Amino acid sequence: MDYSKEYAKKLVTPEKAVEAVQSGQWIDYGWGVAVPVALDKALAKVMPSLHRVNIRGGMVLRTPEIFKIESPAEHFTWNSWHMTGVDRKTTEMGFGFYAPIRYSELPRYYRDMPADVDVALFQVHPMDKHGYFNFGPSVSHMAAVCGRAKAIVVEVNESLPYCLGGEAESVHISRVDMVVEGENQAMPTIAPPEITEVDETVAKLIVERIPDGACLQIGIGGMPSAVGAFIAKSDLKDLGIHTEMYVDAMVDIAMAGKINGSKKNVNPGRQTYAFAAGTQKLYDYIDHNPACMTAPVDYCNDVRVLASLDNFMSINNAVDVDLFGQVSSETSGLKHISGAGGQLDFVLGAYLSKGGKSFICCSSTMKGKDGQLQSRIVPTLKEGSVVTDTRANLHYLVTEYGIVNVKGLSTWQKAEAIISVAHPQFRENLIQSAEKMRIWSRSNKLEA
Repeated sequence: MDYSKEYAKKLVTPEKAVEAVQSGQWIDYGWGVAVPVALDKALAKVMPSLHRVNIRGGMVLRTPEIFKIESPAEHFTWNSWHMTGVDRKTTEMGFGFYAPIRYSELPRYYRDMPADVDVALFQVHPMDKHGYFNFGPSVSHMAAVCGRAKAIVVEVNESLPYCLGGEAESVHISRVDMVVEGENQAMPTIAPPEITEVDETVAKLIVERIPDGACLQIGIGGMPSAVGAFIAKSDLKDLGIHTEMYVDAMVDIAMAGKINGSKKNVNPGRQTYAFAAGTQKLYDYIDHNPACMTAPVDYCNDVRVLASLDNFMSINNAVDVDLFGQVSSETSGLKHISGAGGQLDFVLGAYLSKGGKSFICCSSTMKGKDGQLQSRIVPTLKEGSVVTDTRANLHYLVTEYGIVNVKGLSTWQKAEAIISVAHPQFRENLIQSAEKMRIWSRSNKLEA
């Protein structure tokens, strides 16, 4: 069947498309690299005439034009599923808010939400001969969004990689209300993080505990990137990928010949991910690549799926860790940083996996605004800090001072283990705090 006539019938200008947005509506703005551009510019021009518009989105990598209008809080709220630096600025300006949810729950939330999405605006790959628009690197929860949207407006971008999947990686022209041909702008990129000596030390400790045939989930940031670099140079073989976010570190490992997925219990031979963002190298690698498989996040982050993958290794960052083993990866006090994401799912799934391990890593210290050294390992989390992983969930904790397995330890054992990987400068104060909190035993042998 030739779908070109239907395409032509639905093709409109960005200005015409955004007429569908009205005051008081709930709008979905896509995810990650698929946040609209041409539609966003058109909406920014009419937004000053609208009020009480609510927009959902997240993982924004470039500042939308609607964020730049005068007094945005008078016209709309930005509701972010996961905050980047761009998203965080909206909270400082008073019109942005975080929507707390485990990322894996997002598709079900859309399916079960009490009200429909009024209008969905997002970027797609050009329509194929079968009438499908591929979601590109942002499959995530987009099929669920389309399932609840009263109106679907797609913005075609030829630069968006075509990502092969297992299911729900595209939307058909028959379900689309309007098509806008965008500016074919290049993908927004994430610059490779600078890898420090501390990152390399932590990475070495982790890689030593990864066996051949392991299946990897690697988060974003300097330490996970350092892990990827070490794996690429290692003797490890027959590795697999099953992750939430596909990042450049995975491309490096694959290009080094370490990944074939031959030992994966689920989706053997495929690198499975919910969304991707990174450098152009990454976008070129995943484009039409049969070795890669994109899938909805409720599959990629499903603890039951993760548990079925033998030797599943989860590697993620933390902001702070306290002596009870509580991990905060979302906030520092009341300062919002990111979101719940899938960290807890991967921590739980890795421990349920046969031979699996979950690594939470962080530098032992950071410099405060006053330039003074501060410990990331603290007696208790700061007031307002959100617990991402509870004290019962933490498996391996890694800093540049060592790696400890705290699973199943009693409170005094756990406090001792955690303090052992803290910066030596802060250990005595941490011991004193542990004593006051009655989680320190006379039999503890740790030396400050």
